[in-house]
Amino acid sequence: MTVTATTGRTPASARPGQGPAKETRVRRAAVTTALLAPAGITVIGLVLVPLLLVVRNSFASADAYGGIQGGYTLANYQDLLDPIYLKVFGYSLGMAALNTLVCLVLGYVVSYYLAGRPPQRQMLLLLLIIVPFWTDFLVRTFAWINLLSPGGPVNSLTDAIGLTDGNTQWIPSQGASFIGLVYAFLPTAIFPIYASLRGVDNSLGEAARDLGCGWWRVHTRVLLPIARPGMLAAALLTFIPTLGVFVIPVLLGGGRDQLVGNLIVTLYTEFRNQPMGAAASVVLLLLMVASMAVFGLAARRLRRKSA
Repeated sequence: MTVTATTGRTPASARPGQGPAKETRVRRAAVTTALLAPAGITVIGLVLVPLLLVVRNSFASADAYGGIQGGYTLANYQDLLDPIYLKVFGYSLGMAALNTLVCLVLGYVVSYYLAGRPPQRQMLLLLLIIVPFWTDFLVRTFAWINLLSPGGPVNSLTDAIGLTDGNTQWIPSQGASFIGLVYAFLPTAIFPIYASLRGVDNSLGEAARDLGCGWWRVHTRVLLPIARPGMLAAALLTFIPTLGVFVIPVLLGGGRDQLVGNLIVTLYTEFRNQPMGAAASVVLLLLMVASMAVFGLAARRLRRKSA
């Protein structure tokens, strides 16, 4: 007869957190790591490493040919405090703010019109907005050059209605550059606002009008609060990319009024000053991060008010 001694201890296989349950957790962690590894390596190799190199180069000195010489200095950032460069940063912030404001207004008007159409027509109208953006960005920009060129369609239209007389030089100009910015980022503003207004019942505005609200109060008191999250997202998606645009000011504006993106390209290619170009890139990155922080605080306050 076999006697088994009772010690009062739970077998290891039956203890919580051990045995098959622990093996399952380890296996799940290994599978999760294996699935996330390609994405993590891609982000580290294509985002973090280049970003760290740019930050490091922004503190380096330039050699005789504008390359990276090494060392650590704040001279690159001090040089960016020159009024010439500060004017570029100020102009970029002002242009980005103005472009965001115009895109929000036009985006709200278009989104309000889309949300009030039947579902089948909404899909058709959205497709008409999306189709032009299937072509390359440069092709669409050159199309605006043809439209705004002397004797072009826009010039012919303004001649027909009496605004101009003969060939008018619309490009290069600051106005043409701004038109290109609005055209490039307007769909980015339309879609988030449309997503916010899409689920609004049309009878909501009718009920507000029946209660005595005029057209202005229906929008400011009823519809705009509903569209506010989408407008905040649209502002974020419009303001930040506008700061880094460099193709539109060159092609439509002639490069006379530069944005930060144009300044960075100029420092790298024409001035051949890589450390200073890297410093300007870091400043642009900080401006974008600060903008995201402002929009994040605004979104948090919005959630608190709606809670």
